[in-house]
Amino acid sequence: MDLAAIDPKQLGRVAVLMGGRSAEREISLLSGNGVLKALLEKGIDAHSFDPGLRHPAEIAAENFDRAFITLHGRYGEDGTIQGLLELFGIPYTGSGVLASALAIDKVATKRIWISNQLQNPRFEVLTEQSNWSQVVHKLGLPIIVKPAHEGSSLGLSKVAHVDDLPKAYALAARLDRCVLAEQCIIGPELTCPIVGEGDTAQALPVIRIMPPPAGYDFHHKYFSDETKYLCPTDLDPRIEARVQELAVASYRALGCRTWGRADVMLDEAHQLEPYLIEMNTSPGMTSHSLVPMSAMAAGVSYADLVLWILIQTLKSVPEKIKGASL
Repeated sequence: MDLAAIDPKQLGRVAVLMGGRSAEREISLLSGNGVLKALLEKGIDAHSFDPGLRHPAEIAAENFDRAFITLHGRYGEDGTIQGLLELFGIPYTGSGVLASALAIDKVATKRIWISNQLQNPRFEVLTEQSNWSQVVHKLGLPIIVKPAHEGSSLGLSKVAHVDDLPKAYALAARLDRCVLAEQCIIGPELTCPIVGEGDTAQALPVIRIMPPPAGYDFHHKYFSDETKYLCPTDLDPRIEARVQELAVASYRALGCRTWGRADVMLDEAHQLEPYLIEMNTSPGMTSHSLVPMSAMAAGVSYADLVLWILIQTLKSVPEKIKGASL
């Protein structure tokens, strides 16, 4: 699609949804303000809307023609805001209700990937009654423990000894009633953005993430300059192509659309075999974010990426509910 041929008036009044109520609110505000600035620079009639400060139903009262979702985590990336926008007949960016709900649930995502024979680490759902020794026997050590419905490494622990599992479980359980223990894949850490839908979905350049010894935690993802990123990567092109193929397959299996980002680990003990870790359906758009970095490597500027994502809402316009009101 020729971006230069798009008349800003064609897109109407745009709500940039940011902030929200999740644990990732701070990052969502950074993403949203970046997107808002880019849209305004493109001449779009864009406005911020924070459903963490206002009732989400107020979206309908402001006569928005479409919404750019930059909410991360619960109540924004989990299908809830998508369902509300569907009810109000407001086109929105990103995946639909079902794909959003599936992708934010790491257990449901894994089950779908397994059913599609897409390789991802072995896992176990933990409870207070879990037999920690049996978990270690099944998954080996070290083990990754994390909330099933959180992102940005919130509540995540890398456990090297069985005695540390209860503490890691308790940390994750403070954020989520569902806690996941996962086989730890040791090797290069990668991410691969995907754009499009169905058969037209395609991978953008792969990024290799090289975190400091402390690990790729919340701080090092968004605020630190210690983490290094390689794009293009220094990997064998055949491995990179396999990662892109796996990322697109994982995206299609979940029914994602418009854009997303698959996180992948390479197993250095098995010829750098790629393992899917998770799918992000509302990726970050901050100054440290990876989708804009990958797009830039493909020759697409941040502002053009934002405009392209918004333009996708022109393809599918839900029917407005007659007489819909607050």
